[in-house]
Amino acid sequence: MSPDDGTQLLGELASLLEKQIELARRGGLAGLEQLAGQCEPLVAKITAAGLLEKPYHKVQRERLAKLYHDLQLMLSAQKGVVAKQLKSIGKGRRTLATYRSNIWRPNCD
Repeated sequence: MSPDDGTQLLGELASLLEKQIELARRGGLAGLEQLAGQCEPLVAKITAAGLLEKPYHKVQRERLAKLYHDLQLMLSAQKGVVAKQLKSIGKGRRTLATYRSNIWRPNCD
């Protein structure tokens, strides 16, 4: 694989990671899965070719490391938001269950 081919693959991966970060920032967690699926074959090619071991790809390697770190931070932040939403939903469901169990129902005999 030529250095230009490697640079292109690394650029594609960086672009997908940037898109994932933006989706995570906006709360688009469903789209993250799709983009992660697109990253997998690129990562496999990059790993098989040993591109990140090449000294001339040092800048791209550092950029990818930063992007992965940023993505991890965004996902951690979203995890907190989702946990709060689930807690709120659970509280609402318990409240509804309480109302349902205490509703007076006339005897229709």
